[in-house]
Amino acid sequence: MADEVLIWGAGAIGGILGAYWARAGHPVRMVDIVPEHVEACRTTGLHIAGPVEEFTQVVPCVTPDELTGTFSRIVLAVKAQATDAAVKALLPHLADDGFILSAQNGLNERTIADLAGRERTMGAFVNYGADWVGPGHILFGNRGAVVVGEIDGSIRSRTDKMHRLLQVFEPDAILTDDIWAYLWGKLGYGAMLFATALTPDSMTTNFADPARGPALVGLAREVMRTAKAEGVDPKPFNGFEPSAFMPGAPQAAALQSLADLADFNAKTAKTHTGIYRDLAVRKRKTEVDPQVGTVAEIAGSHGIDTPLLRRLVELIHDIEEGRREMSVDTFHELTKVIQ
Repeated sequence: MADEVLIWGAGAIGGILGAYWARAGHPVRMVDIVPEHVEACRTTGLHIAGPVEEFTQVVPCVTPDELTGTFSRIVLAVKAQATDAAVKALLPHLADDGFILSAQNGLNERTIADLAGRERTMGAFVNYGADWVGPGHILFGNRGAVVVGEIDGSIRSRTDKMHRLLQVFEPDAILTDDIWAYLWGKLGYGAMLFATALTPDSMTTNFADPARGPALVGLAREVMRTAKAEGVDPKPFNGFEPSAFMPGAPQAAALQSLADLADFNAKTAKTHTGIYRDLAVRKRKTEVDPQVGTVAEIAGSHGIDTPLLRRLVELIHDIEEGRREMSVDTFHELTKVIQ
């Protein structure tokens, strides 16, 4: 269907979008690689649970090998490390005048643009809390910032239409002419979230612990320094204040942002990150390389050293491969870098 939105990846992010759009009557189809999840979504329905809202919605859903047709709007909602393979798989289904909207964490718009073309790439920033619990079941833990924008900074008819579509799910969704500012802001916050996953503690416990503050602040500072070198001025959202972590910013401002993040995350039913769930529950690789590792690589291209980011990647790999346990001691391997 010409006006049908295709969501590639029906997990925590894509599944919630699909359920809300389908419930509102917008033609939508989802694609996922987990057959049991696909079957549940299209038969008994996708159950959205949690404090924000609870409902069950049948959503048309197929596995990649079942998909037919072409689509002018494809929302990509897979893990960052799956971006390359997913884009190659979906390109035959992208209309000549269509575009791919990245609803992911990281700088995946760059990969999508390389494979599909810059003209066929749109960016999005999402910070709502959600977890894939099991086939046909997603936890919607809390609302958060949602932003959409073209990667070239323009605002077009298609951007405006996607903004209105996102408002069906998040009434406060923002239409921006600087999507990179939000994506880089999320990378700063995201680096800290990866650090929280070094422990079994909640996000709030990590952000509220003064002993962990120096390492968390140091991580965000490395990301913000890199963003500045890239010519990006990151935007604030949901307690994360990028300016507090810029070179020369007072320590008090950074500590206040940590306190604000502790407060924001104290109000969600999603107490731990998706990174934590990847490590502790789903026992699979995280997005640390395409997110944290990519920032370290970009920093290196500017001659910027990022010892904390590089050590964080190593520690996450250690947990992934069974060489370390998730613990406060593992977290403080980061603290040793700055002592």
